[in-house]
Amino acid sequence: MSPPNNTPAQPLDMVMDIPVEISVELGTTEMPLRDVMKLASGSVIELNKKSDEPVCLYVNRKLVAKGEVVVVDNNYGIKITNLITDQENPDAAAPAAPPAAAKPA
Repeated sequence: MSPPNNTPAQPLDMVMDIPVEISVELGTTEMPLRDVMKLASGSVIELNKKSDEPVCLYVNRKLVAKGEVVVVDNNYGIKITNLITDQENPDAAAPAAPPAAAKPA
């Protein structure tokens, strides 16, 4: 009996199609709850990052890269400028979660 014609799968091949959550953090801020309760359509919240600072890219809430915001076909995107190594990532031992992303309505 001969073995099947397909080749054995590489160990990582089995997980390559598993979806992961990708999020980009533009910045953060803190504000009193009374100010949050006053937010309305048209309100502007100033974040702690300058417009020319890199944004953080998270995969499953782990910081993996930094980059620049770009526009691709009228959608926002990120151009990766720096991959984060474990030595550069202060959260490597205990990954920090980015702020919860707002779900589009």
